[in-house]
Amino acid sequence: MDGVVGMVLAAGLGTRLRPLTDLLPKPAVPVAGLPLVRFAFARLRAAGARRVVVNAHHLAADMERVAAGSAEAVGVALSVSRESVIAGTGGALREARAFLAGADAIVLWNGDILFDVDLAAVVAAHRESRALATMVLAPMPEGARYATVDVDQGMAVRRIAGIGPGGDGLVPLHFTGVHVLSPALLDHVPDHPFSCDVNRSVYPPLLAAGRVRAVVAGGYWNDLGTPERYLEANLDLLSGGGPVALPGADPLAGAEARDGRVFVAEGASVDPSARLRGPVLVSAGVVVSAGAVVGPGAVLGEGSRVGHGASVERAVVWPGTAIAPGERLSGMIAASALRVPAG
Repeated sequence: MDGVVGMVLAAGLGTRLRPLTDLLPKPAVPVAGLPLVRFAFARLRAAGARRVVVNAHHLAADMERVAAGSAEAVGVALSVSRESVIAGTGGALREARAFLAGADAIVLWNGDILFDVDLAAVVAAHRESRALATMVLAPMPEGARYATVDVDQGMAVRRIAGIGPGGDGLVPLHFTGVHVLSPALLDHVPDHPFSCDVNRSVYPPLLAAGRVRAVVAGGYWNDLGTPERYLEANLDLLSGGGPVALPGADPLAGAEARDGRVFVAEGASVDPSARLRGPVLVSAGVVVSAGAVVGPGAVLGEGSRVGHGASVERAVVWPGTAIAPGERLSGMIAASALRVPAG
């Protein structure tokens, strides 16, 4: 047996993050200079996974390229399950079953989240419970209106998004996008329809028998569901308020740390007359021209350029993107020619 095998769901269209996801799949977007999927791989590696699987559909070649680089950086072997038609979370498991063979625990991880979870502890709790599936839940984020997962006092899941046997005294919680599965759960994924959802199609028949359980986890969580949430995740990592850095997924590794949380990577060029106001990350190959003001709250992606007299604050500049001389960028994502408001 191979112990833990991870699967990161990466086939979706990322519609809420458009038009950024017209350029890259959501799990491949840069977060503080690193692909989002790399943070997931690092969590899986820390929990004992040596193999990971991603499914790919939307901009599949880009997803495969970014996943391969991230797997190499983190030190895990990668398999790619290609979906010509999006199969949903349940169908993704069915289509990737051959890649998951040999696991005694499968961690299914939504590819659009940044989550600081003690995954090893969750896997241990799942094994001890002998459940078919363990959903990682959290208190509902303030102001959020996600569908709830309702659990009883023994942490058995009794209702998901209103579906299930229910019961008295249930506690409504928020699903984080992470599950731990026993291999036998795959036997409950139907062959038809081709596209099916784990939470709505696979789990409900198992709830009455208590075969789906829950663990409540704390820690930083962000689903990067909108440009505003995406910018927030970048700024959280810059300020030190995001997930704890792990080997292979530390966005500040190797950068020179200056006063005020200003981080400048080797190979960046900052004109002496430019001003950097932390928190700021200036990645490798960046050119910041004379008179430019960068920060507070700015990520300059690898090889990007900030023109003479430009201003960049509370913004993310994607790799290779040029900010024109005199351009003002605030509360914005700049990606190639795109300028996407982010609050």
